[in-house]
Amino acid sequence: MRTARAIAALLASCTVLVAQAGTGLLQLPPPQDGDGPVTVFYPTAAPDQAVQRGPFTLQVAPDAAPQRGNGRLVVVSHGSGGNPWVHSDLARVLVGAGFVVAMPVHRGDSAGDASDPGPPSWKLRPAEVSRAIDAVQHDGRFAPLLAFDRVGMFGMSAGGHTALTMAGGRWSPARLRDHCIAHLAEDFQGCVGLATRLDGTVFDGPRKAIADRVIRLRLRDTSWYTHDDPRIGAVVAGVPFATDFDPASLATPRVPLGLITSGQDIWLVPRFHSGPILQACLPRCELLADMATAGHAALLSPPPPAEALGPIARELLADPPGFDRRELVAVNAGIAAFFRRHLLSLE
Repeated sequence: MRTARAIAALLASCTVLVAQAGTGLLQLPPPQDGDGPVTVFYPTAAPDQAVQRGPFTLQVAPDAAPQRGNGRLVVVSHGSGGNPWVHSDLARVLVGAGFVVAMPVHRGDSAGDASDPGPPSWKLRPAEVSRAIDAVQHDGRFAPLLAFDRVGMFGMSAGGHTALTMAGGRWSPARLRDHCIAHLAEDFQGCVGLATRLDGTVFDGPRKAIADRVIRLRLRDTSWYTHDDPRIGAVVAGVPFATDFDPASLATPRVPLGLITSGQDIWLVPRFHSGPILQACLPRCELLADMATAGHAALLSPPPPAEALGPIARELLADPPGFDRRELVAVNAGIAAFFRRHLLSLE
């Protein structure tokens, strides 16, 4: 019987992929005051066309009628200063596998509003993910097509921080403070973001002294932060900001958890961020991809144009020599397969 059900599910999946002509794109209004709109990618019978969104040309079917896919939703949380478009290639892969994909815009930490990145945004992001699920669940076009008892969640960088929170992790600003006091020079960009850069000159000493003073002043909150949304059924964290987490809280993740790492990440040094989480949770979590030659921005696809970035961001987000972006084909396929395994039941 189990084999018969598996064959039936596979045939249904193939039917979805054959019937789907394009990737629909629309925006839902902000779930509450202060939120941004929720961008939704979804299966549709309408054909794709070239659509411009900022500097990006996307192949999508804008405002097309949704059609039934595999009945599951995946929420994507963008990184610091990000937007939905830099994850549109992953969204298309997920839609091709039958998923609906929802992307909130995070308050104070997006391409359109970089006023409050770091812990102030991290405290808000998980609830914004939950409200994005609410927005899709309450929309008459999508509610009949989806089940919301098991929702997938993917996040990259600061979005990876959100993903780890949704998987059951707990974090504290004070833990970040203590880490940065102890390892400021080694994890400088993780501690100060894009504010400044060490360059090996005599100015590095004053830069570190100022950063230490600001970190001690701003990161005095000793509270632990968590978020529980029972609808979340599987989580993938890509190059997550993670040094402020209690690794023990993720030793047994609340839901299936996959991680993606980049070996040449100079923004979030793996040994301080993804490394301790993997050490705590393996084998109860899964390393979906270890991109040995990739930098921090490997999962941004399409990547932001260099001319849209400041000099520090341009350096931190540049692909290292030798990294082949064709690797993302397998990585994105692996993310879709992970969600299919854990969100689509064959029982």
